[in-house]
Amino acid sequence: MESLNKEDMEVLMNLLPVGVLVFDEKMGIAYRNRDAEKFVNRYEVPQEVISVGKRMLKASATGRMKELFPGEIYIYKKFDDSPSNWTFRLHFYERTKPFVCVFFTEDALSSKVSLNAIRAHYRLTRREMDVLRRVLNGNKNTEIAEDLQISEQTVKDHLSNIYMKCGAENRFALLSVLLSAPGQGVTS
Repeated sequence: MESLNKEDMEVLMNLLPVGVLVFDEKMGIAYRNRDAEKFVNRYEVPQEVISVGKRMLKASATGRMKELFPGEIYIYKKFDDSPSNWTFRLHFYERTKPFVCVFFTEDALSSKVSLNAIRAHYRLTRREMDVLRRVLNGNKNTEIAEDLQISEQTVKDHLSNIYMKCGAENRFALLSVLLSAPGQGVTS
């Protein structure tokens, strides 16, 4: 089996449905994938993540990693300007230069509704669903355009179509309509 080259690895890391941050031995960001890049442009890395990462590095340096951190480490965080909760999972890797890898996901509204039921009920196209999923996740038009590699005007056009099909005038009304749509018992 061939090993992956750096470009292939980068493509794979950017396809992951999670953010990936790698911190070096000084807790500086040594690597971040595309989702992590978007995250750090919008929010600050939670102080709890930095603090635990530093403690992991210190525990490793003193040979007490397994004693002080015997299991998996999860940190849950809610940001003031985010509609979602976030889960951060920390992993420590001991190499010649140790590093802390943080995988994180957003517990977004799009994962709590039946997107297939919404698509069928409102007869939305696949591309409209791509836009809608990102709207439900709290993305701005510019972020949606960048993520889907389309123009911001195209995003606005898709949103107009979605609003028309769903009988909504804006994002707030759209969320209200979608949450009360048939088959939408929002799960926690």
